[in-house]
Amino acid sequence: MRARLLGLVLLLLLAGCSSGGTRDDGRITLRFLSLAWQGESVEANKELVEEWNATHPGVRVEYVQGSWDSVHDQLLTAFEGGEAPDIIHDASDDLADFAYGGYLADLTGLLPDRLKSDIPQRSWETTTFGDGIYGVPFLQEPRVLIANTTWLKRSGVRIPTTKKPWSWAEFRRITERLSGRGKYGIAWPLKEPVSATLNLSLSAGGRLFHRGADGKVTVRFEAADQVVPRTIHAQAGTDRSASPTTLGSGGSDTLPGFFGGRYAMVPLGFSYRQQIVQQAPKGFSWQVLPAPAGAGGLTQGVSPQTLSIAEDSPHKKEAAAFIDFLLRPRNMVRLALGDWMLPTGSRALNDPALRTPEHGWATGTALAAHLRPAPAQAVRGYPEWKDKVATPALQEYYSGAIGIRELRKRLEEDGNLVLARYQR
Repeated sequence: MRARLLGLVLLLLLAGCSSGGTRDDGRITLRFLSLAWQGESVEANKELVEEWNATHPGVRVEYVQGSWDSVHDQLLTAFEGGEAPDIIHDASDDLADFAYGGYLADLTGLLPDRLKSDIPQRSWETTTFGDGIYGVPFLQEPRVLIANTTWLKRSGVRIPTTKKPWSWAEFRRITERLSGRGKYGIAWPLKEPVSATLNLSLSAGGRLFHRGADGKVTVRFEAADQVVPRTIHAQAGTDRSASPTTLGSGGSDTLPGFFGGRYAMVPLGFSYRQQIVQQAPKGFSWQVLPAPAGAGGLTQGVSPQTLSIAEDSPHKKEAAAFIDFLLRPRNMVRLALGDWMLPTGSRALNDPALRTPEHGWATGTALAAHLRPAPAQAVRGYPEWKDKVATPALQEYYSGAIGIRELRKRLEEDGNLVLARYQR
């Protein structure tokens, strides 16, 4: 019900802000749909819009507050109704269908060289579909382990670093060692299991999606793809080192148990540190550790937050100029600090404010070089494959309802039937 209400509110907002136009006085108005939701992030975005408007009297930007809830369907409705905002905040793994559908502008010739060169090519790959670039990747977050420092020190286990991380096998042994007497070494929040599984599997050399010579993508659930799922399955079912009750939970749901001493570690997105700082009880000691590594090292898949321009916008050059302003190194740092995430820009990433050991910032920035496009980044039909096939299959596997053979069958056979419909 809440998602429906949010969707209705966003559609009403979009309906009132179809792609910007020109006033009688010649001033251009651009609509900027922002999905920022944390207080610091919303404030940073609004401040930057105000600064732009104060220095660009001929091009006014109107801030429109959106929501991540059901944003794909909401934007699709807005695009088809000709009511899309000029500048669109989204995530790279949500762009493929919009890009191929002709709803987003190709930014190749619109972006300044400064911005193109500042963001690494590996990040641009997340928003490149065919021969075009359909979004500017600007914020990203690795998955990390948030650990109870006191618990780990008392146990005597080796503390991993980005230079010497745990292997997946060592990670499993350590979580078992940390468990017992109603306590668990790890709490996996896997209400949305697909992105966590796929992105972490890159560290073990997994790919899952394979593109053939004909350009078509198929799913193959091979040995490397199984390392992470098998580890989680064993922790929850065999070792009893992972709490079974958190498998259907979201990340925030695990924090009370983490603070209460029930779990030694929780794998979370880097931005969850803000909630931990705000909610941790006084005196609670925690630290950020890198996720385990495998054949692929510390490599992880990410789907950066993006800024795109609607194809129907009559003011693409002005919209691109605003994006360039928003993502100047100093401003990108402000956005990263507001969202507790990492900037994609090289100059922003080197800012001392993001290199401090406090709250694990230094660990996060050390992981930035290992972030790669999420495996499903350019796969058409991924949202349906994720919702109808992969999510229920992985949930059943992690709960112990099905085994690895059935999981493989569903991901491959059922999954390839879904993808085939989008690749005819």
